[in-house]
Amino acid sequence: MPTGVIIALIIIGVLVAGLVVLYIVGRKLQKKQDAAQEQMQASAQTTSIFVIKKDRVRIKDAGFPQIVIDQTPKYLRRSKVPTVKAKVNSRIMTLMCDEKAFAVLPEKREVKCVINGIYIMEAKWARGGLLVPEGKKTFRQKLADKYTSLKKQNGQAEENKKSKRRK
Repeated sequence: MPTGVIIALIIIGVLVAGLVVLYIVGRKLQKKQDAAQEQMQASAQTTSIFVIKKDRVRIKDAGFPQIVIDQTPKYLRRSKVPTVKAKVNSRIMTLMCDEKAFAVLPEKREVKCVINGIYIMEAKWARGGLLVPEGKKTFRQKLADKYTSLKKQNGQAEENKKSKRRK
């Protein structure tokens, strides 16, 4: 057998083995995440909070307790996390927030949230309504918007030319 075919078969075998390992590890991690999510849902409480400020801040700069910083993996300590400064009952606290909840939380309003410890899992209701996050525009929508804006500009330019001719 030619050496090129042997090398190709070895590479394919290594790639297949790598994919099998990734599949098995991925399933185990998914099971762990599902168990942790169930545990968080079981101990979550619905609470009314007043959102003072929301921001993306590094965990070290957010003002979380030292135990939270110590439990965070080292590679994530420099990453920015969504944080919310809120008045819970009579105390002002800094809370960590889920990405989905962070997108819909309005500032300077009272919000009913599902909270587990210092983690806001979900925003349920707000006085004045929750914010509606804008979805990403598709390529086709961007082109359509660009076309309509150019059409408006051309229409205005033609009207200006006609008005100048009349004078």
